[in-house]
Amino acid sequence: MNVFSNGKDMSPQRSLLRALGWTDEEINKPLVGIICAQSEIIPGHLHLDDIAKAASEGVIAAGGKPVIVPSIGVCDGIAMGHDGMRYSLPSREIIADSAEILIRAHGFQAAVFIGNCDKIIPGMLMAAARVNIPSIFVSGGPMLAGKIRGKKTSLSTMFEVAGAFNAGKINSETLKSFECGACPTCGSCSGMFTANSLNCLCEALGMALPGNGTIPMVYSQRIALAKRTGSAVMNLLNKNIRPLDIMNAQTFKNAETVDMAIGASTNTVLHLLAIANEANVDGVSIDIMNEISERTPNLCRLAPAGEHYIEELNEAGGISAVMKELYDNNLLDGEVMTVGGVKLKEVIKTAKISDEEIIRPFSNPYSSTGGLAILKGNLAKHGSVVKKSAVTPEMLRHSGPAKCFDCEEDAMHAIYAGKIVKGDVVVIRYEGPKGGPGMREMLAPTSAIIGSGLGADVALITDGRFSGATRGAAIGHVCPEAAAGGVIGIVRDGDIIDIDINACFINLRVSDGEIKERLKNFKPRLRETHGYLSRYRKNVTSASKGAVWEK
Repeated sequence: MNVFSNGKDMSPQRSLLRALGWTDEEINKPLVGIICAQSEIIPGHLHLDDIAKAASEGVIAAGGKPVIVPSIGVCDGIAMGHDGMRYSLPSREIIADSAEILIRAHGFQAAVFIGNCDKIIPGMLMAAARVNIPSIFVSGGPMLAGKIRGKKTSLSTMFEVAGAFNAGKINSETLKSFECGACPTCGSCSGMFTANSLNCLCEALGMALPGNGTIPMVYSQRIALAKRTGSAVMNLLNKNIRPLDIMNAQTFKNAETVDMAIGASTNTVLHLLAIANEANVDGVSIDIMNEISERTPNLCRLAPAGEHYIEELNEAGGISAVMKELYDNNLLDGEVMTVGGVKLKEVIKTAKISDEEIIRPFSNPYSSTGGLAILKGNLAKHGSVVKKSAVTPEMLRHSGPAKCFDCEEDAMHAIYAGKIVKGDVVVIRYEGPKGGPGMREMLAPTSAIIGSGLGADVALITDGRFSGATRGAAIGHVCPEAAAGGVIGIVRDGDIIDIDINACFINLRVSDGEIKERLKNFKPRLRETHGYLSRYRKNVTSASKGAVWEK
């Protein structure tokens, strides 16, 4: 039964449903909102109408009435390197708000969330926690890796090749060959970037069925998964299993453990904090992430950290196999509930690793600690984050002079002009949640550094973010940010910055007295803005809190 099924008072509403062509049978069935982010601008979302149709078939087969409604989305890759990137992270809050509105306004009793990329998935997870009706996720799946000159490639390769071209290391013909071959199919970009990281973590959070994060978009298994997802949401509705029955403190610890094991995007730090905030789960903070990393080995090194891609992780056993390895070594709580209607230990009990190079066993990890690290020091009192698994060994410890820039564009000009040299620490500030505003990703500068051949010699720190496609000594989310009066705002050219990633340490080699004196005379600058970004700046919190809005 649904809110429109019975009672004369609902006759006007039913007349509108009849205007849609609904029958008495459909009106009387449970209403399931299919929140679908299909669009023609995001390669990972072009085909989501097919996923929505398949999920709808699963809902119908299980006795429900599916209703497909839209969601916005931003393609981070297309928005990268220009002002459009200022809207990427802020879109997460709009996605959460709009999903809440659609669900509440139309009396949906359950929801299937269908997205694929970057901020769409975390925004939808935030909404699921907020509305707390039976909900389940299914993504559109990753694209296949490109193949150029016999070697697999991805979007991260493309950005680095662009950097190599601007450094004069390759010609325009080579650049064009990569441009035409790096992204061969629709789907979320093929490495362990933000989109695939979050789709994998949906499995770890118990909010998606096995295979959600890894089955490629072009495989028929993806359509079958969507159909099973539609049926599963009806089971959740019948059993009244809701997101807050699934996403609890133990589940988030599981997700953070899987996060460390697979070497996911640094953006997962922001998003797990934000989702936990919506779910009112205590104890999820950046301070526990290093503790989890210390006891969690890095079992996977997918692009950009390694040479493997999501399709290979799928063939090696997927996230279920990763979780089984962690569970067997007492690092996961198997008693938590999942959207399959069973406990996690039941979901993963038959999972197996079929390729021990793609998913390494506990006895032979890529490293004994996790793929991400939270760094603190006088330069980042409230923390910063680095994808440790994607840093070359020689850059795990680095000290060098600062080269400071107040925006991404100025840093790019300096890199391409050859003004960045071995040993430098590039500092990009005023790119945080308030300073940007919007906390842009710095994939273009890091790729330019790699493409210029300086990846093993230059570090980059920022109060902005990094794409999951970034590799190298790239330290983001520096908090407090410059716009909030953080120490990163008073760093001067030539100041020595000390970085020790293994020790989780980042420090400005300037005396406490000098730092206090500089801060006393420091007036943060705020970029002129308007529209939604003005509202975002007024409401957004620090990245150390997930860059959520003040409640």
